[in-house]
Amino acid sequence: MSTSLFASLPRADQRKKGVTYVKGLLRVTGRKSIRNIANLIGGRAVDQSLHHFISESTWDWMPVREALTRYLVPRLPVEAWVVQNTVIRKAGQHSVGVDRRFVPAEGRVLNAQQAVSVWAASGGRSSPVDWSLHLPQVWIDDGCRRSRASIPDSAEVEPVTDRAAKLCVEMMTEWAMPVRPVVLDARAMDVPTLVNRLGRRGIPLMARIDESLPLVVTDPALTGYQGTARMQASEVARACSGSRHPVRWLQPGLGGGVRTGQLATVTVKLASGRPGMRRSAAARPLTLFALSERGRQQDAPQLWLTDLPCGQPAVPLALCTLLDRVEDDYAQVSKTVGIEDYVGRSFEGWHRHMTLASAAHAVSVLASANATHWRGAAGTRHAT
Repeated sequence: MSTSLFASLPRADQRKKGVTYVKGLLRVTGRKSIRNIANLIGGRAVDQSLHHFISESTWDWMPVREALTRYLVPRLPVEAWVVQNTVIRKAGQHSVGVDRRFVPAEGRVLNAQQAVSVWAASGGRSSPVDWSLHLPQVWIDDGCRRSRASIPDSAEVEPVTDRAAKLCVEMMTEWAMPVRPVVLDARAMDVPTLVNRLGRRGIPLMARIDESLPLVVTDPALTGYQGTARMQASEVARACSGSRHPVRWLQPGLGGGVRTGQLATVTVKLASGRPGMRRSAAARPLTLFALSERGRQQDAPQLWLTDLPCGQPAVPLALCTLLDRVEDDYAQVSKTVGIEDYVGRSFEGWHRHMTLASAAHAVSVLASANATHWRGAAGTRHAT
């Protein structure tokens, strides 16, 4: 991987440092700081060299990310591009982009960075390939902070929805990556924007949605509701609950296994009339999935919206599990290789660290997959 991954770096010493840094992320125990990586390899002189390579050098991380993505596509192989909204806790106020922010998943305010990432994913494993750091208004408006962190003039406050859509569109257009469904949790996002921006590019969408999203039923099988005024997604799910049928799916990650539940599907479209909503988004045919897991009937069903063909729901159902696949790999692999361990002030340093930590993650999951393959092959030969 190292030859293709760092081919865009203009100097041999830069390519060598890239390999060194990735190896350090994989081998250092504890915090994967530049200092700890340097101590493993060669001490103070290496510390200064790696610090410059990450935080102050001029190499462009985007070609490295593109090369990583291109390497992963046939090796996972990629079934979907999963968008993850990541909160990275930080101590103090000096790390680039850090701010006090309310985190719905935690139910409280945390001192943290917020990042949007795109992952190459399959049912068996996943790996991050692109990152964007969300900069809050206070960082955009404060000239001193911008200068200390070397934040480019082009950086501006951008809604998470816009950034997620832009990352996915650029990957499949500018990088010419294969078109695969985009899977994401859109409960706090602008769903019409996602439907419009991805749909115009022919990129399929599988989005978990909030129960309050307004929809219009278009399914002729749902007698009495077709073409009626807008309904909340939860109301549509209740209206079609009589058509539920049993389903089974494989849940990825630790503690996974085969899960069972009930699934109801109904064709819908987005309710029109929202300010700035394009007509094409409102007219796009969509399917609402209402998925209830056995043993958790007391919980509200998961609600998903997709523009994929749903004659055979097994494929969309498998895509729903990929959010858990990514969450599990982030906790078990990304954190282990130091994805959250960059503490510098440099905007560029953050991006370079995330790029190389993503490469270390890819090395780890591919090595694990190969080991599993060879163990399975050895067991088969022994059994024979």
